[in-house]
Amino acid sequence: MAPLFPTTAILQDAFPSQVSFARPAPAPSTVPNSTYVLPSRRFSAWSAVDDVRSKAGMLSTEAQKEIAKASSAAQAKTGQIELYSTKYYAACTFGGLIACGLTHTAVTPLDLVKCRRQVDPKMYRGNVEAWGKIGRAEGVRGIFTGWAPTFFGYSAQGAFKYGGYEFFKKFYSDLAGEDAAYRYKTALYLTASASAELIADVALCPFEAVKVRMQTTIPPFASSTFGGISIITGKEGTAGLYKGLYPLWGRQIPYTMMKFASFETIVEAIYGQMPKKKSEYGKGVQTGVSFAGGYLAGILCAIVSHPADVMVSKLNANRQPGEAFGGATSRIYKDIGFSGLWNGLVLRIVMIGTLTSFQWGIYDSFKVFMGLPTTGGAAPPPKQTANL
Repeated sequence: MAPLFPTTAILQDAFPSQVSFARPAPAPSTVPNSTYVLPSRRFSAWSAVDDVRSKAGMLSTEAQKEIAKASSAAQAKTGQIELYSTKYYAACTFGGLIACGLTHTAVTPLDLVKCRRQVDPKMYRGNVEAWGKIGRAEGVRGIFTGWAPTFFGYSAQGAFKYGGYEFFKKFYSDLAGEDAAYRYKTALYLTASASAELIADVALCPFEAVKVRMQTTIPPFASSTFGGISIITGKEGTAGLYKGLYPLWGRQIPYTMMKFASFETIVEAIYGQMPKKKSEYGKGVQTGVSFAGGYLAGILCAIVSHPADVMVSKLNANRQPGEAFGGATSRIYKDIGFSGLWNGLVLRIVMIGTLTSFQWGIYDSFKVFMGLPTTGGAAPPPKQTANL
């Protein structure tokens, strides 16, 4: 009986060039059967990730080499910097300028929402809602309202704060003597940092006044930093730039005392738990310890200084011309109560913890860049050193 359907041979003869229904014989493979070839074909995405990691590692290595070259060139240009010399204090001053100016400017959006919520807690229900409203009303530029006075003010403050701390720490240490300086090192850290911040806040205060007014008036009362200074001095005189100085001292001096004393103590404790001495670790480990110590210190700083931070925002926004400091403080406290002094605390802990961590990391990285040791990890007293 003839088949009902045509065979493959008949179809090939009828349609030789159009369609081939026969399965072609597999071409001989030139790739040897290997257990190492299959994964690379089957999991090509993994290979791409490994390739990216490899290239990132190469870029990181190259970047480290370039930084090392730049560091060597900078050290060759400045010459060897002796500890506690004029060059040393200049380097610390510049390192503080970079650390504070850049970090405070970077968190301007957080600071903007914090200041507005401190002045009017009902303005926004949360940070995301706040940024959304500000962005829709004022654009991306509005989210960074106050960045310029922040940069100028905190650059100046950072320069005097870190440079001054290094100077006063050495100054008070010499007054006390080496052995007493070690035994009462925490008191030394507190005194040196308070002295440095007292001066640093005088440089910060005019810019802080402009920043707070820019951030708490809608639309901002001025379009530029120095334009804002002119408006304030034109209406209130130079005293208008410094009417927040006392509460600024009340906020910043305890903050800085906690920042430096807790950082030094935490870093010393971290090195105390590590198997080797600080000097035996490389630059990467030492700056990593600075980051960790800075974040923990920042949390403590935020809690200690927050009530005064709220009062600074309120005074700069609501203090009447000619109103006495004590009278304005009492009036504001009656309005907000004790609980009002803690508005925005959680946000400030996140902001200040991150801020302080990066400040110490940048500052100590710059010191390493200039061939100087990182901060913290006090040496043992002379008697212990002699016994070792």
